Amino acid sequence: MSFNPAASTRKAGPPTAFINARIVDPETSRDEPGGLFMKDSVIADLGPHLRRNAPEGAKVVDCKGKLLCPGLIDAQVFTGEPGYEHRETLKTASHSAAAGGVTTMIVMPDTDPVIDQVSLVDFIQRRARDNAIVNILTMAATTKGLKGEEMTEIGLLKRAGAVAFSNGKTSIANTRVMKNVLLYARDFGALIVHHTEDPFLAGAGAMNSGEVATRLGLPGIPKMAEIITLERDVRLVEMTGGRYHAATITCPESLAIIRHAKARGLPVSCGVSINHLTLNENDIGSYRTFLKVRPPLRKEDDRAAMVAAVANGEIDTIVSSHDPQDADVKRRPFAEAADGAAGLETLLAAALRLHHSGDVALPTLLRPLTVNAAKLFGLPSGRLQKGAPADIILVDIDEPWVVNKDLLRSRSKNSPFDEAKMQGRVLRTIVGGETVHEFSAPDRR
Repeated sequence: MSFNPAASTRKAGPPTAFINARIVDPETSRDEPGGLFMKDSVIADLGPHLRRNAPEGAKVVDCKGKLLCPGLIDAQVFTGEPGYEHRETLKTASHSAAAGGVTTMIVMPDTDPVIDQVSLVDFIQRRARDNAIVNILTMAATTKGLKGEEMTEIGLLKRAGAVAFSNGKTSIANTRVMKNVLLYARDFGALIVHHTEDPFLAGAGAMNSGEVATRLGLPGIPKMAEIITLERDVRLVEMTGGRYHAATITCPESLAIIRHAKARGLPVSCGVSINHLTLNENDIGSYRTFLKVRPPLRKEDDRAAMVAAVANGEIDTIVSSHDPQDADVKRRPFAEAADGAAGLETLLAAALRLHHSGDVALPTLLRPLTVNAAKLFGLPSGRLQKGAPADIILVDIDEPWVVNKDLLRSRSKNSPFDEAKMQGRVLRTIVGGETVHEFSAPDRR
């Protein structure tokens, strides 16, 4: 499988030395002044000895003490291609990703048609190669049409380039089907990524069950819908030995299940959405549909528990859960509005809130955004090491700015952080040794 389908035909930039930088490598916890030299699309050298000195003949970029770290790997990106190009295309999503410091994104199979055949995996790879400016990888469907009834050809899809398998935004309710999925995945060494929400308990819920939902007169989704599904899945992992990743957990009860499973040596991991680390149910305020997401925003205690889990290393991945929706399906009463929010461009800036608040150290925060995801999906990126792909970002972690949905590069503008104050701006994004995004003055508007 080619790791770099989007950039495979792009010519790498000239040998470049980044000097006077704050080098942070999440894998080794390196955090020191230094520099980095990239050549032929890979990292050729890095360290304190390059802080003031650049190899002869190299193009020199003075980082002025700003952060230089691996590009982010976003493991949950919903795009509209094929079928819903009016919401997002691979091209527009890639530009949004580059502006947000995401150098690799993994697209979900919730398209029309669903990515459940080899030809569609190949289609995504070809479209990404021709149109995208960041690396795009494919997560194929676990069941045909995402209906949860009949398994896809996991072996063939993996051979075609699928890095993992998911049923998208719907859980597999049939326990027998889920068991068989995990069995077949084990035989092919494939990873199953699952949305943990019992559809019968969730029903037509619009937000988290509780006092706020009652006050707003909205139907609720109890977190027990997540807990029960996750507990079942872990039991099936114990039975089958299949590799399993809970896509986005939202509460400490789910975290306890994952913690116990890891302690028993089961091949399980978990992710969390940036929305559930930085927002809670109270942010919905007066029925703000941009904050209607799946799973729903939980209570503040749940959010704080997820942040603490990031700080102690129990969360494996942080994702944007980028799910752009057009105005027609968001400008509706809250209960009728579509789930989903744009998130690629604000992922890093929102995550830096946890650092600026003192809750999570910077190398620890970057780990689930980079190297953890790389290891989970078998990618060579996500780290600053000699020989690693030159997928890196230069960030001013203190630069203040205000999110303006009209300036977002995503085709849809439904950001939950619209008009929010941020601290942290991506100055440059490099993919495969080539600069694909550079901060410019108009971005300050």
